[in-house]
Amino acid sequence: MFTIDYQSREPIYEQLYNNVVRMIGMGIISPNERLPTVRMLAQQLGINPNTVSKSYQLLEQNGYIYSIAGKGSFAADSTIIINSKRESIKKEIMKSVKSAADLGISKEDIYNLVNTVYFGGDGEQ
Repeated sequence: MFTIDYQSREPIYEQLYNNVVRMIGMGIISPNERLPTVRMLAQQLGINPNTVSKSYQLLEQNGYIYSIAGKGSFAADSTIIINSKRESIKKEIMKSVKSAADLGISKEDIYNLVNTVYFGGDGEQ
């Protein structure tokens, strides 16, 4: 469910944060679904519980999850947040594609880059 790349330069807490945001955005984690406990997830991933705790705190601050004392952490109904982020990203993509086209990057090259990134590549060539 959660994946961590230990070779990545991206900090582990950010990778975990991004994993949860992605799974909520894709509907893999449903609103009000209970997340693994800090201790359980740290054990599963072989990381320090403080790292998981830091991710959960950021997720809560940004409205993706909520906590209930004695019960755990749960996915929030973050539809508005997710939709707002999607629109913002679409605008960024449109701006980047326009800049690329203005610099003479072909439609085919842009398409190939998008496919590479979308299907798991890093997009760096």
